[in-house]
Amino acid sequence: MTVEHYQNLVIGSGVGGKILAWNLAKKGQKTIVVERSMIGGSCPNVACLPSKNVIYGAKAVSLVDPKAGLGVVTGPLRVDMAGVAARKRHMVDGLIELHLGNFKASGAELVMGEARFTEPKTVEVTLNAGGSRRLRGDRVFLNVGTRASIPDVPGLAAAGPMTHVEALNLERLPDHLVIIGGGYVGLEFAQAMRRFGSRVTILQRGQQLLEREDPDVANALLELMLDEGIEVLLQAELLNVAGRSGASVQLRVRAGAAARTLEASDILVATGRTPNTDRLDVAKAAVDLDSRGYIQVNEKLQTSAPDVWAMGECAGSPKFTHVGEDDCRVVLDNLAGGSRTTRGRLIPFCLFTDPELARVGMNESNAKAKNVPYRIAQLPMSLVLRTRTLSQTRGFIKALIGADDHILGFTALGAEASELMAVVQTAMLGGMPYTALRDAIFTHPTAAEGLIALFANPPSAPVPK
Repeated sequence: MTVEHYQNLVIGSGVGGKILAWNLAKKGQKTIVVERSMIGGSCPNVACLPSKNVIYGAKAVSLVDPKAGLGVVTGPLRVDMAGVAARKRHMVDGLIELHLGNFKASGAELVMGEARFTEPKTVEVTLNAGGSRRLRGDRVFLNVGTRASIPDVPGLAAAGPMTHVEALNLERLPDHLVIIGGGYVGLEFAQAMRRFGSRVTILQRGQQLLEREDPDVANALLELMLDEGIEVLLQAELLNVAGRSGASVQLRVRAGAAARTLEASDILVATGRTPNTDRLDVAKAAVDLDSRGYIQVNEKLQTSAPDVWAMGECAGSPKFTHVGEDDCRVVLDNLAGGSRTTRGRLIPFCLFTDPELARVGMNESNAKAKNVPYRIAQLPMSLVLRTRTLSQTRGFIKALIGADDHILGFTALGAEASELMAVVQTAMLGGMPYTALRDAIFTHPTAAEGLIALFANPPSAPVPK
């Protein structure tokens, strides 16, 4: 088979791979991208954007609930899950067309198929349309992402549980959905499906939801779930599963000292991710993996093989699209002779429940574990007047302030938390003291205006270690 030669061979069209390819191709470099299934990667197809699309549909249901007290009067309310799925598909179709347009405009070639290394910097691609091609790149970039993990519990895999992929395509309403995992995916889907009308139970193995967050944040989210009518079992061990998800399943669960059997219609697994490196034959490319299957990279995202880079989740980067995009910036900068690295990045995140949870920098748990002295500024969201206009006063905001008056970290649980966090993140990136936000003039009434009140009277004494 003839080997086709390219300057740049990109495996995976996720955010890092596609942006990298478009940039290099626009410079006149012969570039090809191999994508196994989803044009543009998981984010526009089965993850970030589709999930927020569905969550917004659930938000609409909550806004016309008479208990919301918004003065909106409707007739009998009915949720059309087929319509929810159709709206999501329409958005995804538009995003795919946008991506195809970008590939065409940049000059980067997109080939649909599965790549396996046959030797260093060379892959054989089994084409989705049939046949195969052998491709070689002067430089190779790996951006193959991760997939949902299925825990090794007797009967679970045989029950055919949903992951977020299948859940986003539901055109029916589960009668009783059991969600295994109390992290980002689990909580977002739990609230959305409950608002659509499903009975929902969350099984969380740990002592709290979102195990990396401060206890006050986890407790507030637990209260939110309970107030929505969601059953939450903490310290819950799934012992075995019988039946078929989508029809009828029985889950034997031990919560604390007691064991019980849950009768449900559907299971959604949201317990972690597995890197998509197991079908690449990376050993033939002299690319090293760690013990969990992630590609080993240095702070410039270079792998153990010369002229081979890895980006995004498969390289062990935090599992966010915005981090994958920054990985691309790191690689592009170094290809141009720069020195940008992944070291010391200020990475924000947001849980898109309603209300949102957003954090950037340290939380109290981090600071205590690292023996970093801090002062705490905290404010109920009810004192952020924007929330009064929305009738969404649940939650709080808090900031950790260092000895030099700089902001070490910020957490917001409340309406418009993600936008509020971006203001603080900008201040942190600029090395500004908290007083710059305290003394700023923000538009009234906005969420950002709450930062003035938050930082008005922070405690002067550091929190004891």
